[in-house]
Amino acid sequence: MSAPEARVVFLIRVPEARRRDFLDAYERIRFLVAGGVPGHVQDQVCQSATDPEQWLITSEWQTLADFEAWEATQDHRNLVKPMRDCFTEARSLRFVIRHSTRATARTQEATS
Repeated sequence: MSAPEARVVFLIRVPEARRRDFLDAYERIRFLVAGGVPGHVQDQVCQSATDPEQWLITSEWQTLADFEAWEATQDHRNLVKPMRDCFTEARSLRFVIRHSTRATARTQEATS
């Protein structure tokens, strides 16, 4: 049996004054990670609808070991440093994906 896919969640705070720096740093690295880090599936950056300084970054990986291997590299630390410099608070959580449900054509038709 192969290892389950994983999702890594970062809950962060970025002061309003650093928002542009944070988004610019994210923009500079997102395609490098997507195209060049083994096991990376996708990522998203989200801003809270009720607290503009609260952000969420999620990344999906083929396995948790893929993320952990990349996180342990100096390349990772170098790439994310400009983003981390914008955080006033950060927390990370790691999950293995046990079940996943995707919309089907029938489900999408019902909501249209």
